[in-house]
Amino acid sequence: MSTHELGIEVEADVRVSALLQVPAQARACYALAHGAGAGMAHPFMAAVAQGLNERGIASLRFNFPYMERGSRRPDVPRLAHATVRAAVAEASRRLPGLALFAGGKSFGGRMTSQAQALSPLPGVRGLVFLGFPLHPAGKPSDERAAHLPDITVPMLFLQGTRDELAQLDLLQPLPERLGSRATLQLFEHADHSFHVPARSGRTDSQVMDEMLECMASWIDALLKD
Repeated sequence: MSTHELGIEVEADVRVSALLQVPAQARACYALAHGAGAGMAHPFMAAVAQGLNERGIASLRFNFPYMERGSRRPDVPRLAHATVRAAVAEASRRLPGLALFAGGKSFGGRMTSQAQALSPLPGVRGLVFLGFPLHPAGKPSDERAAHLPDITVPMLFLQGTRDELAQLDLLQPLPERLGSRATLQLFEHADHSFHVPARSGRTDSQVMDEMLECMASWIDALLKD
């Protein structure tokens, strides 16, 4: 495995940090955007990148500009979308020929989906969402899914059944509405951070392994098409 610390230029006077991890004989790369409250170095993000590496999938983690500045207020969508585009372009430039996927944790996944809906991300074969934030906690709604029908590439939704940002009766109809390009995989007892209580009989690391196995299998199925 090789790991590279990068700087990505988003626009004039806006640069963000990134980490590129590439396993030997990688077969795909995932541009991985972080959630609203923690940056690319968060243990969850590192675990996803490491787990994908062990499964032969490279990853490019990157910060959004607000996180790079140490701010708690997420960027406006325009800047967040531009950051996703810059990261995807960087991954494509550094790993030409590899199948490219994009998405991320919560806010990062939503910003990626919005960018894709507005104008397809060049070369991206599919999107993977690690806890899509369908609505704010305690405010059930599916308005945040309104742009998803505009996405034409395959989408994989990895969600916990206790996710307070994705009420199940609103989440589960999504694949039917989006058609065959959408796949939903639920993880019993997991919350928005994919944490499971001890009484579930499972551990967070087991859930992480299950999630990454599902993701790798989904990517492999697309690569065979």
